[in-house]
Amino acid sequence: MSQSDASPERMFSRACAVLPGGVNSPVRAYRAVGGVPIFAKSATGAFVTSEEGRAYIDYVASWGPMLFGHTPPFVVEALERALRDGTSFGMPTNGESELAELVVQLVPSIELVRFVNSGTEACASAVRLARGATGRRLIVKCAGCYHGAVDSLLARAGSGVATLGMPDSAGVPPGAVADTAVVEFNDENELRDIFEKKGAEIAAFIVEPVPGNMGLVPPRPGYLELARKLTRDAGALLIFDEVMSGFRVAAGGAQELFGITPDLTTLGKIIGGGLPVAAYGGQRDIMRHLAPEGAVYQAGTLSGNPLGMAAGLAMLREIERRRPTLYDLLEKRSDSLARGISEALHAQQIAHVVQRCGSLFTLFFSPISVSNFAEAQKCDTAKFAKFFHTMLDHGVQLPPSQFECCFVSTAHDEDIILSTITAAKSAAEAIA
Repeated sequence: MSQSDASPERMFSRACAVLPGGVNSPVRAYRAVGGVPIFAKSATGAFVTSEEGRAYIDYVASWGPMLFGHTPPFVVEALERALRDGTSFGMPTNGESELAELVVQLVPSIELVRFVNSGTEACASAVRLARGATGRRLIVKCAGCYHGAVDSLLARAGSGVATLGMPDSAGVPPGAVADTAVVEFNDENELRDIFEKKGAEIAAFIVEPVPGNMGLVPPRPGYLELARKLTRDAGALLIFDEVMSGFRVAAGGAQELFGITPDLTTLGKIIGGGLPVAAYGGQRDIMRHLAPEGAVYQAGTLSGNPLGMAAGLAMLREIERRRPTLYDLLEKRSDSLARGISEALHAQQIAHVVQRCGSLFTLFFSPISVSNFAEAQKCDTAKFAKFFHTMLDHGVQLPPSQFECCFVSTAHDEDIILSTITAAKSAAEAIA
């Protein structure tokens, strides 16, 4: 396609001719906000540049991995070195052990870790492992928590499923979700009730400790503590899906932030430094149920890919190096941005809440705080769409869905945050 043909409409039309909906992940299609998606050409620091040559302040951040902004030099250099040695071997490498050692060092609950290629694969494998280790079938999850495109977990999921207005997915047979029970996040009564009724049948409770797939919804005080007690008392496992929160809300993830130790943890996004890497890990006695030591089978041709290991190792080493000040910096900048956006909307008397945990936040067009998926679904998605497009017109890219998180990186310096707040003031005036 020539430069003269590089309009969003032409590019999207070309994509739609060969890709379902023109995309490889549904939220990217802009169905929730309308219009034609931006096509990215390059990205550096806090900015992504479109094929048309326009630079946008980026709060999508590849949906979370870019903790230090796009193309940080230490990741690029690590990839260049690794690339010269080979892209894939199908054999063990020292890079796998090095990254695993660092994960074990940083994440409180993990003693052994298995690398995979996506958050979906990590969550699917963790659920299989929980069932194999406990000899039970029932899995409990929360409405609005998205644990990847896993058949048994696509029951009242959030993220793109919510964006498209699909409570479940076609192609998932009833039997696939027959052993999945769904409760509302933050509802202690529902959680107690399912464990009272089904505790002896429950293999695991899988939960995002800081849900980000119905928008950012922090856990209420005591909720995660209750989950830990109920699972332990029932002989079930507690699985923290930290694909999004891992290494972002703290070096050790939400489990470090809240002081809760799960039995299994799934990780993704940041762990791969922008490459398709994910992992699941936990206590030694549970992880040893995995083949080749145990009877729970899981394998992957590209698991532990040397490029992914190199990028992930560079990322986690930088987190470790900057750990004393990194999360304080992210907290300060994220708080400044969230407050600035909220003040801009308050000035126009627009009903909203901004919910944040560390460098994750979501602007909800809701008159009340959002504590679960049912409340998230009541938000004014039409107003969000107007705000999204007005911000885009002012050079700021937000996630194209009310039910997603914005991600702040170290590359979002004070000047960039001030520019974003200025854009938010104009957007608020436009939609008031």
